[in-house]
Amino acid sequence: MYQDHSYDGILAAASRAAWRIEDVLPDGAELDFTRNFMPENLARTAGIACLDADERRTLNQIRGHEYLTVFGLVEEFILPFVLDHARPQLRGDDARVRALLNFAGEEAKHIDLFKRFHKRFTAGFGTPCEVIGPPEAVAAEVLAHDPLSVALAILHIEWMTQRHYLDSVRDDTALDPLFRSLLKHHWMEEAGHARLDRLMVEALAEGRDEAGIDAAIDGYLAIGGFLDEGVRAQAGFNIDALERAIGRTIDAEARAALAEQQHQALRWTYLGSGMTHPEFVDALEFVSPRAAERIAEVAPVFC
Repeated sequence: MYQDHSYDGILAAASRAAWRIEDVLPDGAELDFTRNFMPENLARTAGIACLDADERRTLNQIRGHEYLTVFGLVEEFILPFVLDHARPQLRGDDARVRALLNFAGEEAKHIDLFKRFHKRFTAGFGTPCEVIGPPEAVAAEVLAHDPLSVALAILHIEWMTQRHYLDSVRDDTALDPLFRSLLKHHWMEEAGHARLDRLMVEALAEGRDEAGIDAAIDGYLAIGGFLDEGVRAQAGFNIDALERAIGRTIDAEARAALAEQQHQALRWTYLGSGMTHPEFVDALEFVSPRAAERIAEVAPVFC
């Protein structure tokens, strides 16, 4: 799937993988709240001693809501970045421009899909679940960095998405079928985005000396640190939503331990699983072996 990194090849694959929101999330389709939404490898909810089985499933579903809503949030900075990257090339290679614009169009579609999912989830779950943001503030913070730093962060996210589906979701038939289908269709289009973003990373890294690469890696790590603070806050929001949903307050000591455990679960979901993906590591090696070494040194903290 990942071998053809040409713009023509990416366009051809995108055409084969294309889908409509109405087919993926049709009117009347309902989430099954008797099932987990997230695979245990990402949710890390199965062994929480201070919760009973129903409460663990409720937290798992809150994690599912957080997962797709956070994806909608990050795609709101991916979309303008891709458009900004495409704009200077509008009179250049036609396949490149078409691939970049298709990338942007698919990201806009995903944002719409995840907003519709949020409404469907909220109606069925019955309890509000807060998510970090607003998206505009997150986008402004991320996009303020060096374009190569941002492209690396996006490549990390694209390969992270691939890993989540292939390693944890695809074969987990116990998950809610509708939620699993949403993740499958997101994965299908993100496969092409990962290859296209690899080309953007290579173009942005071209001609940079080691100092310039080091500066870009500094920026990538700064984005990661910003997102890590966000997922720490999100772990707290998730526990707040859990307490509202189960109608009880978790005692302070157990809550503190749960918040720490769930922060690490979110770290793996959004940071560690991308930083250690072999394709992302390969892209870092292409940019600079020193860059790959720097990321490898910090990655274990997020796993």
